[in-house]
Amino acid sequence: MTDLTFEDSLARLEQIVGQLEAGNLPLEESLKVFEEGVALARHCAKYLEEAERRIELLTKDEAGAPGTKPFAWEPDGEA
Repeated sequence: MTDLTFEDSLARLEQIVGQLEAGNLPLEESLKVFEEGVALARHCAKYLEEAERRIELLTKDEAGAPGTKPFAWEPDGEA
């Protein structure tokens, strides 16, 4: 599962939720896809935690304290 991107994991998790909400799976299959969903949810949470740590490192000031800056989005090529 570690080779799955965040986007692929999230898409598969959405599929699993849809399958479980439909209620058409036998109990054993429901348990299998539920287990897969839990693993995917944990994978996504870990990925997001790592991304947050990376962002915190990138935004630290010279003293090492986390800083915040307003986000100013400027579209490429538009003026």
